[in-house]
Amino acid sequence: MVILIIIKDLVEIASYYFASEIILKNLKKFITIVLYKKEKNNYFFLSSYKLITFKNMLVKALEKHVINIMSKAAEKYRLFL
Repeated sequence: MVILIIIKDLVEIASYYFASEIILKNLKKFITIVLYKKEKNNYFFLSSYKLITFKNMLVKALEKHVINIMSKAAEKYRLFL
């Protein structure tokens, strides 16, 4: 029951931003963490590091929702035969 309320609110918010063509800057932000790779002798090279990027979870949810809508429409109208 709670999930339906959350989904309804997310749909309303997403619809507003898509309809008014507003994209929040915060939705485009990523958090990147740089980690040292073990057993590297020289940390001067970029290959000595591992980058881990975290994407905003709301963006992930919206992307997944849009992808689901697009794939259902493609199946309904047989766009990929």
